[in-house]
Amino acid sequence: MIINECIILAGGFGTRLRSAVPDLPKCMAPVAGQPFIAHVINHFQQQGIIRFIMSLGYKHEVVRQYIESQYPALDIQYSIEDEPLGTGGAIRLACRQATQKNVLVVNGDTFFPVSVDKLAFFHDQRDADCTLALKPLQNFDRYGVVELEPNGAIRTFREKQYYAEGFINAGVYTLQVKSFLSDILPEKFSFEKDYLEKFYEIRRMYGLVQDEYFIDIGIPEDYEKANIELAHLKI
Repeated sequence: MIINECIILAGGFGTRLRSAVPDLPKCMAPVAGQPFIAHVINHFQQQGIIRFIMSLGYKHEVVRQYIESQYPALDIQYSIEDEPLGTGGAIRLACRQATQKNVLVVNGDTFFPVSVDKLAFFHDQRDADCTLALKPLQNFDRYGVVELEPNGAIRTFREKQYYAEGFINAGVYTLQVKSFLSDILPEKFSFEKDYLEKFYEIRRMYGLVQDEYFIDIGIPEDYEKANIELAHLKI
């Protein structure tokens, strides 16, 4: 199975990042010489994604103007939230523009350069409804932990607290579109809390660990860290 279509979630306000980036959507924050979204698009283009669906909200015209000027040949669609729908509502709205059975979903403020081929193969082998790309971390308290069965099925989600080590949900998913759209969910909902954590026992949900570089620019300290690290990162 090949996955060549990707939804990028880039509609957030970036409230926690306002002190560092006061007047831009979070995905447009300049990082290592270009908007952060460029690092995301460039990597997934290299991984074989040929069609992008940009899920936008806050200052969507800024993102659209940048993409259309810098990526004029890109096959891209725009899914615009008139009001915030939560991560789940935003994905659901964007999925209505998907053309493939399965779509990759990534966050526009997180960079986790996974192998899409490995994710697609794993997802296909298990006929999964949703496969999460998981990042192993040590000594952290900003994230909850995902526990897996030996075959990769999700055993449980554990709340945010201090962990010496564990696998975190890194915000990259392979999603079976028809399955997701068929679930009864409200218009506005959290993909993580209201879909993953409530449906993992009744849907075929799996996790695949990929120990790649990971950065989330949601807070000023990590934004500064990204500026240093992405300038030197060789993917």
